[in-house]
Amino acid sequence: MDIVVGVSGGIAAYKSVQLVRLLIKAGHDVTVVPTDDALRFVGTPTWEAISRNPVTTSVHDDVARVRHVALGQGADLVVVAPATANTIARMAAGIADNLLGTTLLATTAPVLIAPAMHAEMWAHPATQANIRTLAERRVHLIGPDDGELAGGDSGPGRMSEPEAIAEAALRLLAPQDLAGIRVAVSAGGTREPIDPVRYLGNRSSGRQGAALAREAAERGAEVDLVVANVSREVRAEARHPRIRIRPVETAAELATAMKESAATAEVVVMAAAVADYRPAQAAAHKLTKEEGILERIELVENEDVLAALAAARAAGRAPEGQVLVGFAAETETSVEGRRERARRKRERKGVDLLAVNLADAAHGFEKHDNAVEVIGRDGEVLAAVSGTKRAVAAAVWDAVAGLRP
Repeated sequence: MDIVVGVSGGIAAYKSVQLVRLLIKAGHDVTVVPTDDALRFVGTPTWEAISRNPVTTSVHDDVARVRHVALGQGADLVVVAPATANTIARMAAGIADNLLGTTLLATTAPVLIAPAMHAEMWAHPATQANIRTLAERRVHLIGPDDGELAGGDSGPGRMSEPEAIAEAALRLLAPQDLAGIRVAVSAGGTREPIDPVRYLGNRSSGRQGAALAREAAERGAEVDLVVANVSREVRAEARHPRIRIRPVETAAELATAMKESAATAEVVVMAAAVADYRPAQAAAHKLTKEEGILERIELVENEDVLAALAAARAAGRAPEGQVLVGFAAETETSVEGRRERARRKRERKGVDLLAVNLADAAHGFEKHDNAVEVIGRDGEVLAAVSGTKRAVAAAVWDAVAGLRP
């Protein structure tokens, strides 16, 4: 979606660089509209580099496109961070003598402001009256926080942290089509121990599963996220009040956790990369070359977790109407070849949707981007998306929503 981030002239402007980065990482297109004063704190090159879009403060640039109203008309959300006392007053009065002002007057999209100013300015009756005026116009507010301010002062007036602003912004953007739904998602890659220091595993980072869980939570779902061997960073990306994270290590542990979660979930998404085989027996001590055992490790097949979940549903051990989604990573470069493999796998596994993703040097495992096609019950391609893993997650949930009554 298209987000406009307005930046007014306060020292907290430096924090908005991280805000823009978080919104882009979530899969959105961001245009920064700073005031002239804001550029005294963070310059145009920084905003253009981080947003990947041109930046101007003038209503006289790009006149042919009528940019001074086009930005507001095309926005799905406008965020003003920091929103200084001056900018808040101008918004309340409807003053539009710069690009940010005209954008705010031209938009019908939700508007979120993150105030930042000294405590005395925040408490002033004029500021509070302006905040009430904006609230009556359904402008959304986050913060300000109580904390350290510029100049060594402290009190209410500190701009909320970028992560909190981004979370509030994404809540406003997300459709609530999963509200009240229980969802189970798996993420990461299982590890099958050979001995105390070695394992059989794969390169899955868990980012796609984390993105799926976060997108579902922001669309209103209660989510059980079963994570296999993911980094602290990936867990942080999945953190949300409606997400319960359950760590596991092996395929057997993941199977147990997913069966428990799926028993009460209306939607189940298996995005984890589960090892097909495991060593028949894990050694209690580190194996050595001298023992020769490493040359002949006996493997046994792991349970097919996705097929087991489909079988449980068929046997009535799942909520009625449960939607089951699988993932399949393929290196087949032919689009039709990948689709045909995905169609066969979807039917073999007994799932409703199968998301087939290209695993190559630019997409898939250990990458921030992905390329996915969602195959439906009749073998049709319901969605095709290439981009951030959050964008992929949104497309998958759109396809799921289309199956639900």
